[in-house]
Amino acid sequence: MRTKPSVKTFTNNLEIPMRVVIQRVSQASVTISNKVYAEIKQGYLLLVGIEEADLEEDIEWLAKKIINLRLFSDEAGLMNLSIEDVKGELLVISQFTLFAKTKKGNRPSFIHAAKPEKAIPIYDAFIRQLSLLCSNPIKTGEFGANMQVSLVNDGPVTLIIDSKNRV
Repeated sequence: MRTKPSVKTFTNNLEIPMRVVIQRVSQASVTISNKVYAEIKQGYLLLVGIEEADLEEDIEWLAKKIINLRLFSDEAGLMNLSIEDVKGELLVISQFTLFAKTKKGNRPSFIHAAKPEKAIPIYDAFIRQLSLLCSNPIKTGEFGANMQVSLVNDGPVTLIIDSKNRV
């Protein structure tokens, strides 16, 4: 049995809380500079936000949770199947706006979103961790790029998972 590297292998012990919006899709794509950069058929569109704070094991926990979630319908119409069960694809998009603060004024504040120098290694590690746990294709956008994301939300099914609220 193959042993899998721990999250520490990827993050050099960086500790970052994360938020992921999971959308079950029948298709999704991301376009950059008027060209389709990546596209998937049935699977998950994952919008990933990384916060400027300190927690441990978020990448590993989130990736495992996402791969094991049973959000696809079985033959009885019940959500009993995982992304692995349906051989679904993943499209992972970085989205710092998930940590927007809107309490004061009308312009959102993004001061809690991790800066690129901290967020990029975490985002990359999250994608690597997903690929260790999932045998299905994983596609991405481009971190920091102006992207147009298109999707057909299947259900609709949309979940928000925040690593700070796991306990």
